Amino acid sequence: MREQTQDNSSDSVVPLSPPEEAFLRALARAILIVPRVLDADLLREQGMSATEYSALMHLSEAPGRHLRMSDLAAACALSLSGMTRIIGRLEADGLVQRNRCSTDGRGWNAVLTDAGLARLQRAWPTHLASVRRHVTDHLAHVDLPSLTAALRRFATDTRGADEADPVDAAVTLESARR
Repeated sequence: MREQTQDNSSDSVVPLSPPEEAFLRALARAILIVPRVLDADLLREQGMSATEYSALMHLSEAPGRHLRMSDLAAACALSLSGMTRIIGRLEADGLVQRNRCSTDGRGWNAVLTDAGLARLQRAWPTHLASVRRHVTDHLAHVDLPSLTAALRRFATDTRGADEADPVDAAVTLESARR
């Protein structure tokens, strides 16, 4: 089977083998399902979304427990407006504060409060149990360092990046759903 390219030349296309096709389909399904079940567990047991948990986690790991809003949005794979909504909810609960960036008067930092750190610590066992149940318990016989390296390569492969950035695509999809 041959595929025409934009310049009308033909290149050989190698079909996926059955194991490659099975892996691709399983990966695509996991990419959709795993975040949903982790989110559902946190919502049910902690009244906190996985996105809120992720924001608190990234802030807890940052020097001084603060990050510029745009950096936090990037770390959580959200648009800046999406992160602003998340931080607004966390701020209303006293878990985060917003402060002007000292080095750039136009920017804002999200700062994790002591109450926010305590809330993250209470939610952590639920998140850990969920991750173990839905992910790591299924990887007992898998070479984790190799799998981790492969997944990192997937995430950093820049071929086709000009066409669509995955974060931008997720933001576009999120906007379309509203």
